[in-house]
Amino acid sequence: MTSQSAHIARPGGPPLDERITGALVGAAVGDALGGPVEGYSPEQITERHGGRVHGVVGPWHGDAWRTARPVAPYHKGDGHVTDDTLMTHALVRVYATVRDHLDAYAVAAHLVPDLMTNPRWIPELEAETIPLHRIFLAEKWLVARLHYGHADPREAGTGNIVNCGAAMYMAPVGLVNAAHPAAAYAEALDIAGAHQSSYGREAAGVFAAAVAAACAPGATADSVVAACLALAKDGTREAIEKVCEVAARHSDFESALRPLREAVAPYDTVGPDYRSPSLGARRPSRLHAIEELPVALGMLVVAGGDFRHAVLGAVNYGRDCDSIATMAGAVSGALGSPVPEEWAKTVAEASRLDLWEPAVTLTGVTREVFARDVDRRRAHERAFAELGGPGCSD
Repeated sequence: MTSQSAHIARPGGPPLDERITGALVGAAVGDALGGPVEGYSPEQITERHGGRVHGVVGPWHGDAWRTARPVAPYHKGDGHVTDDTLMTHALVRVYATVRDHLDAYAVAAHLVPDLMTNPRWIPELEAETIPLHRIFLAEKWLVARLHYGHADPREAGTGNIVNCGAAMYMAPVGLVNAAHPAAAYAEALDIAGAHQSSYGREAAGVFAAAVAAACAPGATADSVVAACLALAKDGTREAIEKVCEVAARHSDFESALRPLREAVAPYDTVGPDYRSPSLGARRPSRLHAIEELPVALGMLVVAGGDFRHAVLGAVNYGRDCDSIATMAGAVSGALGSPVPEEWAKTVAEASRLDLWEPAVTLTGVTREVFARDVDRRRAHERAFAELGGPGCSD
């Protein structure tokens, strides 16, 4: 990553390749930092770690991680990424295969087989196995519905639990549609139809739009939120608006932890006890929203777009903080805020993953897709002109 001074020296901010690298590496780092404290409250995190978390920490139960409930058998902590990153990298591989925009059918044709048949190193299992053995039940749904159930990919997400499962890995969609939030939103909604419905699918579209908006020259935390509000619908839009209104009153995550939770609570179906969801949890609704995306955007506002501050705020918020930090890390990284090198190096080594290779791959794909988009747009312009549209002569 280039230095902050280099970003300031460039009027529009960092170039495309650095934004893509910042977003993907930043998402993985946020994921790894949040993993070991996922599911706990800010107060529990403080008690367990003797204060706030300020970097990579070990498993919640120490050396007993293999058997300690409720996280066994996953080695969360010590710089290990979780399923958020595994799914994000899987989607990058789909883009690398298709080398064009994706839809729900690409999920069925490429993402599902990748999850089922290609063994990879799974950091939390400390083993090489197929990703299907690590992903959560909401993601196993993809395999059950698309591979075994032969459901229409565009509708396969209907009936799944409504959570952040589809949203958490949509950063690549925003990057392929860099600086075009509306296109990112539409593409992510199509892709996510194979996985989710209702506000889970909506969050996937809005998160992709946030990443795309963050890639625009001169983008800020406020401009990202504005782009999201221009596209978001129903409870998702209202939750983002209310949370970010509260976030704007704070400049430090410590003071924002409780107010952000209070702001998102009316839209969150899980309820106050994250490990004991309410009876109405994760059911479709036009009135509700996932908790993760509004809080991630709220922490982005609190931090003024700064990666370290936004991610640490997300991590110390607790609850589903690996996904919150994944989203905050992706958006702040796309804005050009540097990912701390010591964190990235630790996570890459601990997870045995090249965090930079997916960014190189996706940068190449993004340039190819943009060139195709230009060709398609120009062909449309020529056709429209022949029909008597703007630019034609009488």
